[in-house]
Amino acid sequence: MLLGKLAEEISYERIIGDKGVDVSGICSDSRHVFPGDLFVCFGGGENDGHEYVREAVAAGAVAVVVERVVETEVPQIVVKDGRKAMTALAASFYGHPERKLRMIGITGTNGKTTTAHMLSAIFSKAGISCGNIGTLGIFYANKEISPELTTPDPIFLYKILADMVVSGVEVVVMEVSAHALYFGKTEGIVFEYGIFTNFTEDHLDFFKTMEAYRAAKQKLFTGGCKCGILNFDDETGRAFAADCQKFYSYALENPSDAFAVDVRENYDGCSYVVNVFDELYEIKLFMTGRHNVYNSMAAALCARLCGISLATIAEGLFSLRRVSGRLERVGSFGGADIFVDFAHTPDGLEKSLLALRPHCRGRLICLFGCGGNRDPFKRPVMGEVSAKFADFSVLTSDNPRYEDPFDIILQIEKGVRKHTDKYIVVVDRESAIEYAVDNLREGDVLLVAGKGGENYQEIMGVRHIYSDFSTIENLLYYKTKEIKDKNEN
Repeated sequence: MLLGKLAEEISYERIIGDKGVDVSGICSDSRHVFPGDLFVCFGGGENDGHEYVREAVAAGAVAVVVERVVETEVPQIVVKDGRKAMTALAASFYGHPERKLRMIGITGTNGKTTTAHMLSAIFSKAGISCGNIGTLGIFYANKEISPELTTPDPIFLYKILADMVVSGVEVVVMEVSAHALYFGKTEGIVFEYGIFTNFTEDHLDFFKTMEAYRAAKQKLFTGGCKCGILNFDDETGRAFAADCQKFYSYALENPSDAFAVDVRENYDGCSYVVNVFDELYEIKLFMTGRHNVYNSMAAALCARLCGISLATIAEGLFSLRRVSGRLERVGSFGGADIFVDFAHTPDGLEKSLLALRPHCRGRLICLFGCGGNRDPFKRPVMGEVSAKFADFSVLTSDNPRYEDPFDIILQIEKGVRKHTDKYIVVVDRESAIEYAVDNLREGDVLLVAGKGGENYQEIMGVRHIYSDFSTIENLLYYKTKEIKDKNEN
């Protein structure tokens, strides 16, 4: 595509050089530039792209997009906002695939992934080809792409959307993070439906205040979607109604367009009768917890608005056996049950513990840590949550990144000690899990929280292969084998 043609899609201050240069790709990382690429620069992050123009041109970039004029022999388009320009350029270069797909965006502190996978299961049951973009990766047309970010950067996002169009995808269900909204990654996409799950503390390392964090999520509903689907049991959800062109609501405690009655929970899942626009149907889930009732109601309401019958919606929800690392039972040992969950916020941890408490005949044990170089304010708060809602806490490492894991744990410990002395610190996560399993009694429930379906542990910038699932499964295998061998001898 000619540079001048691409430039028509954006607001620019001026073009220096030849507009007739042929552009064969777009890139914003000088390490990944291919010959023929347009290199897009912007500041405001950890690195300033303008400092890497020389490397990009040496690698074959034929033109650059800049926020300030730079010294280079290739043409340059000068813009006010490089990030915003990158999104528009990517959409144009890939032929605006977002306009050829039914786009559904989901935002909220917790529940985005589960709601997205519930919706995908419903569309699949209805015979509608669906793409899913989110924390667990990208899934469509028998393709699976490993996760990097909850919401991909614009260039990769539009490349994927374009391939979805070619692959026959009709609907895209996409998790839209607060960071993505803040940086305008989805700017230009007007989602047919924008789903709001809930709003609780998270990411204050970046946003600094809850008001700023809330304002980022609000962008999805102030022109970012045609219709909002809002949790009316959440104060922020009710407030977002004023921002929507049109909206529908779901709730358990407040009047709404969709609600649930006769909610029943057990280890294997939960069931309830959903009422959507006065139409009733029984829903059965293989996931327990009140929070999953909310997630499934959001999915059901959205699917019904898309014209899918409640009978098919129920079949789709029933067909979803698991969402990786979302309050998932891994196994049992000595009459105790072990669950893994992604809960990494105070609200998420509280909901998971509350979901498990009714099914606990013994002690409820919570093993968790907090990520390094992320919101430090939530660490003692999560400690308080575990102390209040669990009978015993095992404090350990999560993804320490560039921080000392022991320092992170000390901050968590401050919250725990406000309420109880029933806890232990085991810094190494595998050792912590082994300790917790060794001390299980019949009737206990162990919640291993924070990482969920992640398959790595990030330490000093390196992602080491690690999985809570694999650690627990291997541990149970060898401990069960030891007991069996001992009994046989």
